[in-house]
Amino acid sequence: MFSVVRGYNILVVVVAQYITSIYIFAHDKSVRQVVFDVNLLMLVLASAATIAGGYIINNFYDSEKDLINRPQKSMIDRLVSQNTKLSLYFVLNFVAVVMASYVSFNAVIFFSAYIFGIWFYSHKLKKMPFIGNITSAILTITPFFVIFIYYKNFETVIFVHAMFLFLIISMRELTKDLENLKGDLALDYKTIPIVYGEKASKIMLTILTCLTLVPIYLLVYKFEVGRMYIYFYLSFILLLFFMLLVWKSKTKIHYLILHNILKLIILSGVFSILLIDVNLILKHI
Repeated sequence: MFSVVRGYNILVVVVAQYITSIYIFAHDKSVRQVVFDVNLLMLVLASAATIAGGYIINNFYDSEKDLINRPQKSMIDRLVSQNTKLSLYFVLNFVAVVMASYVSFNAVIFFSAYIFGIWFYSHKLKKMPFIGNITSAILTITPFFVIFIYYKNFETVIFVHAMFLFLIISMRELTKDLENLKGDLALDYKTIPIVYGEKASKIMLTILTCLTLVPIYLLVYKFEVGRMYIYFYLSFILLLFFMLLVWKSKTKIHYLILHNILKLIILSGVFSILLIDVNLILKHI
């Protein structure tokens, strides 16, 4: 079941929500205020439950495709019956709404819409080119959006950070489509590589890579990000390597390497937020 809900990904999201709350969304509050904020805890737990449910329903709809694309993981996931998965899916979504109700009625509406969005994406939108990729990227950053709304912090730098994350996630989704080409083709998924071809997909990845340079430039030279500029310089180098490797990639293993490069950028980005102000924790605890 841990494999089905991808517990490691959920843990990363939880840590990321708290780190961004401390260093970006609520930087004017003390670390103690943020960490012991019960409303924030409920929003984070509701997000975790919703994401876990999302992985379950996605696994349910993609079970046949995963047998082709990820046979080993698929065999592990099948140790849990489909009935058990669906039962846990409904329980997790119910728990998420209950936790959201502790914060406000608006939070209940937000998470209800988020749950529906994940289901609709898994059931229908995932098989559509462009729409599926954009929806997936939006759903991925939604847990951070709820924290953003909670703290009502509308500083421009937050939108620039979000732009960078959205572009990287969009690149990851397109790379996953290239990686899963065989299974998507067998089950008639209308992804970008299938509809427009691998070359067009590589052109799009190159364009997206170039677009990421805009938020990188703004965050390094126009906004105060402390020592996080180190992360953006390293990301720039990795993205250049990524762009070069894209045009040499032909097999599933090549696309898996590209996928892992983007995952590394996302994961290291979470913890590099600590570099924004290395003295913040010491000052406020």
